[in-house]
Amino acid sequence: MNNVVYPGTFDPITNGHTDLVARASRLFDDIIVAVAASPKKKPLLTLEERVSLAEASLAHLPNVRVMGFSNLLAEFVVQQNANILLRGLRAVSDFEFEFQLADMNRRLAPSVESIFLTPANHVSYISSTLIREIASLGGDIREFVPEPVARTLEARFSTPD
Repeated sequence: MNNVVYPGTFDPITNGHTDLVARASRLFDDIIVAVAASPKKKPLLTLEERVSLAEASLAHLPNVRVMGFSNLLAEFVVQQNANILLRGLRAVSDFEFEFQLADMNRRLAPSVESIFLTPANHVSYISSTLIREIASLGGDIREFVPEPVARTLEARFSTPD
């Protein structure tokens, strides 16, 4: 049985992320979407909000669970009895960083393999950073994110500071 952890900050989860998870759900037995606390990144959304939005966006996939975590990823993967770490590659520019992470995770958790998937072409350019920027400037993000995310960000940015 292959148990997969797909980690990320998911600030917020996008259609690129959900595309990757949906395709992975057809390949693997059990997938944990692991939402990292990532305090150094200073996320817009709280960990609880990001977990909730990921759960709502992926509820239609029966073999997918969403969990928040704040410890070392390699430790989390081992604690969850996972044997595969799934990462997404949008562009060649992602490769060098992801390759470095894969090597470090292999050293920290030798029993875990890293596997990379690319998103579908129509969502490959979407990033959480771009979504936050567009939303903060009042742009329409509905074609790039699941509906719960769009509603949350629209509410967040429609409130005066």
